[in-house]
Amino acid sequence: MSIYDYSVTDRKGNEVSLRQFEGKVLIIVNTATGCGFTPHYKPLEEMYEKYHEKGLEILDIPCNQFAGQTPGTDEEVHEFCTLKYNTQFDQMHKSDVNGENALPLYTYLKSQQGFKGFGKGPKALMMNAMLKKIDRDFMNNPDIKWNFTKFIVDRNGSVVARFEPTADMKEVEECAAALL
Repeated sequence: MSIYDYSVTDRKGNEVSLRQFEGKVLIIVNTATGCGFTPHYKPLEEMYEKYHEKGLEILDIPCNQFAGQTPGTDEEVHEFCTLKYNTQFDQMHKSDVNGENALPLYTYLKSQQGFKGFGKGPKALMMNAMLKKIDRDFMNNPDIKWNFTKFIVDRNGSVVARFEPTADMKEVEECAAALL
């Protein structure tokens, strides 16, 4: 299987085949509207504006699995994103990224790029402490740990990187830009 064998559902209920993104660089991100990392929408939108014409696409997949931080309907999520962050990339249907109801796409992404830690710094320490309370074995499984985990897919469909929400958004941009 390749990334192009998967599909997601858009916020209007239509199936979106990832095959339509062949030859593009993708950032696939599980998002939330009420999270401490929600301001990541700003640099994501800036990257989209800067690199979209060069072949960057962003797949925004809202997820409510982490502390219920994505309440509301798909339309309410879209309205929030466009009004607060002026996003031009669309939001997909709110979906699970872990567990038995996880999107098959996320099962694939996690198999290609597992969890490698949160890095260093105060946010990383906070995430480590919080997750130890939720899942003592969190370091040893590939599950998505929180909102705004980003996967980068190159023009050939290879999942080349995974960035946890604690990663510097400049590193995310450098990785994506290098692939364009």
